[in-house]
Amino acid sequence: MLIIDNETVSKILLMKDCIRVQEAAFKKIPAGGAIHRPRIDMYYPCDRPDGYYRWGSMEGANDGYFAIRMKSDVITWPAEPDGGWTEDKHCREPGTYCGLIFVCSTRNGEPLAFINDGVLQHMRVGGGAGIGTKYLSREDSHVVGMLGSGGMARTFLDAFSCVRDIQKCKIYSPTPANREKFAEEMREKLGIEIEVCDNPRDAIRGVDIVSSATDSMKPVYDADWLEKGQHVTNLGRREMPDAVMGKFDVVIRQGTAGLQMKQTDRFQAERGLSPAAYIGGSVEEMKRIPEKNPQPGFGGDSPDFMDRGKGGDKPDFADLISGKAKGRTNRDEITFYRNVGNQGLQFSSVGGWVYEEAKRLKVAREIPTEWFLQNIRD
Repeated sequence: MLIIDNETVSKILLMKDCIRVQEAAFKKIPAGGAIHRPRIDMYYPCDRPDGYYRWGSMEGANDGYFAIRMKSDVITWPAEPDGGWTEDKHCREPGTYCGLIFVCSTRNGEPLAFINDGVLQHMRVGGGAGIGTKYLSREDSHVVGMLGSGGMARTFLDAFSCVRDIQKCKIYSPTPANREKFAEEMREKLGIEIEVCDNPRDAIRGVDIVSSATDSMKPVYDADWLEKGQHVTNLGRREMPDAVMGKFDVVIRQGTAGLQMKQTDRFQAERGLSPAAYIGGSVEEMKRIPEKNPQPGFGGDSPDFMDRGKGGDKPDFADLISGKAKGRTNRDEITFYRNVGNQGLQFSSVGGWVYEEAKRLKVAREIPTEWFLQNIRD
């Protein structure tokens, strides 16, 4: 059995492979060649009076591999002096995190690997955004407008550059030092022009691809800023304004993002940044967790958001590649790819590839598989 850390993942996982294996897995869903469970979180009170403990997991299986991604965090939702509102997280202490991918064989049930999820998590999300861009953006898209300058923003831009001839990126994030660092790193990595913007409006004016990759708890741009022909993708549901759905001519979901279950006081959709969550604690303690997005009618993937606007119910990626649904049909259409839904399958497809490469290259630590086996039937 292998232990694969973030440094090893960063050496062997390229964005082109991340996109390729995800796309292949997504195409197998309709015929049952791949399967996944959307993300579910569990909340329980922690020691901090302004936070909550959150356990999150998601699962998928394809091509002989099963993977479950698990993360253990203490979550807070700090309001910034400049009016920003974000989600923050840590494990044990600020600056440390606990996220693991457990990979098993679907052929014989054998446990194969534990993988740190940091690098792979950023890569699989960026790769998903790249798939949407490949199918929905104009083929001559050259300019990206990026809101956010963290790890996800970096992998988003990397993925866009894998599927389109990207020549320029206009970047904005609230902290000047962060956007300057992003610009410096991505110029060197991709060899393209990076323009640093002082406000979000300038960042998405006149671009071909609009991308938001933030942890904001409220919208980071105005729906009226979108222009004809742009392709839009995102990271979080709350960073998008409510009115944006009315601007899109074509909307494709990556996959099913939530669970169709009756909501109760203890099971709620769209609480905090969770698509679906079981919540412990007293009624008073539960007030620490932000309610469903306060924008009127904004509900993530619920009918009052994803199914509003043009066209009613929105198809997913499998519908698009099978020909059941149409993608972009002219240059002026504004397209949107909802980059959420197949999370579990992203981890089995990309995690399986990373395991194979680490084993082939002999670059991971090995531990006895017998440590995880027993002779007592459970």
